[in-house]
Order: sequence, then structure tokens, then C-alpha cells
Amino acid sequence: MKRTPEIVVLSDLHLGAYGCHADELYQYLKSIKPKILILNGDIIDMWQFKKNYFPKSHLEVIRVILKLATSGTKVYYLTGNHDDLLRKFGELELGDIHLRNKLVFQIDGKSHWVFHGDVFDASIHQARWLAQLGGKGYDLLIRLNRTINFVRKMAGLQPVSFSAKIKKKVKGAVKFIDDFEQTAVDLAGEKGYNYVICGHIHLPQIRTVEAKNGANVIYLNSGDWVEHMTALEFEDGKWKLYQYEDDGLSVHQPLLRVPEPKLDKRILRKEEVYPEKVIAAFEF
Repeated sequence: MKRTPEIVVLSDLHLGAYGCHADELYQYLKSIKPKILILNGDIIDMWQFKKNYFPKSHLEVIRVILKLATSGTKVYYLTGNHDDLLRKFGELELGDIHLRNKLVFQIDGKSHWVFHGDVFDASIHQARWLAQLGGKGYDLLIRLNRTINFVRKMAGLQPVSFSAKIKKKVKGAVKFIDDFEQTAVDLAGEKGYNYVICGHIHLPQIRTVEAKNGANVIYLNSGDWVEHMTALEFEDGKWKLYQYEDDGLSVHQPLLRVPEPKLDKRILRKEEVYPEKVIAAFEF
């Protein structure tokens, strides 16, 4: 029986890129039946299409998402920088699939603001070619990292993450992440939102942060399916981080400031009834 979280948030799947863990993502999507699925940007990596790389496993992920949308799950596709070509269509609805740039909803009187987060990244807006070049380098690094981890696994060694080491040691990268999170929280505080949910920086997170105006805002980031294989799930009245475990392909990074809850990874629970107040609070 499938697990039934009320809301699931996924971001940075990067379908069409070599780094995407499409098989693991497919298994995760097949194990859940959420009432609402929010795809928070960089779902299809349109920057990588020139490589003519879009294998069957990536198509299967799209197929299972479409199947969810036709079987009662409301799917919100929020655009990111790697799929920003979709932004020219504005707000679009295809059955139960809703294309948006952002999403605002309430649960139990608490307002949630969801957007990808690339609006804070100056390199994307001021030097798009540089950001695309960096994306190609990151994709190559992930492919190399995966090959080395395969060899390490055969030798009985623990996996390593090159990108995590770079993020930890390069002060500019650490500062960018800190600035990104604080900027998101400050803007949410100004707008009166209780929660802000982002993607973009590939760093899963749940923590309470004080905004510039003194308000306490809960900042959430759904991570990615290139390195961490994580998702945000809302059930039983609270948000949780889910992380897919598969023979050490993904590791918890020292940089994470996330409390490590006991997650029921790939365990199917008894189906539950969704509170209608959660669904009715969404803005269309």
C-alpha cells in the first residue's frame, strides 16, 4: 500500500541531465499517493537538451507524474532557472496540472510561500552564459563523483561528495547559501508569511530563522535528486524531510543544518484520510 502524505514538494530533479537519479526518483514516486504534488523548479533540465540525452528512465518519471495527475493528485509545476522557458506561458492549467511561477497557500491559518529561488541568483540574470557553463561543470563533477563512488563501494569504502567538500571549503559558496536563505526569510517576514519553501541551491533544510523585521519564519528547502535525493512531505500536521537511501549513493553533508528526524524511508504506510481544509486553502 502506498504512503499518503498530504503534500509533497520536489525540486531540482534535472531530468535530462546525467546527474539525475531517475531510477530512485521513480521508485519514490511509485511509493506515494499525495493529495498535492508541488514540483518546485528545475524539473526538466532544458539547459542540457543539446546533449541529446533523455533516457527511458527519465521518461518514466514524467509518466508517473502524469499518472498521479490523472488519478486525483493536484500537480503544481513551478518554474526554475533550468526550465525558465516555461515562464513565457504565464499561468497555465492542463487538467490537474497547474503551471505557476510561485504558489501561496495556508494550512491551519499559517501562510506558505513557495518559489524556486533563482530570483536571488545574480549570475543567472546578469551572466546567463556563465551560469550555464557552471551548470555543465557541475554535471560533469557529479558524473565523475558517481564513478569514483562506484569504485569506492567495490573496495568497501565509504562514498564521498566532491560538491559538498567544495561548498564547505569555498567561503564564497558558503556565503551565497547563507545569503540565499536569509534573503528568502527576510522577504517572507516582510510579506507576513510563516513558511517559505525554496529549491535551487540543492541543500535540503528545515529550520526556524529570524527575519530582519523580527518575525520567526520557518525556512524549508526540498533539496534535489542529483546529490541528496530528498523531498519535503507534509503529514500529521507537520513538515518532514524525506531522504531516499540507496547503498550510499547519497550522503548527509556536514554543511546541513537540518535536524535528522527518524524518517520511514521507502516504508509503505496504511492509507490515511486527507483533511479537506488543507486542499481548500490553495489559491488557484
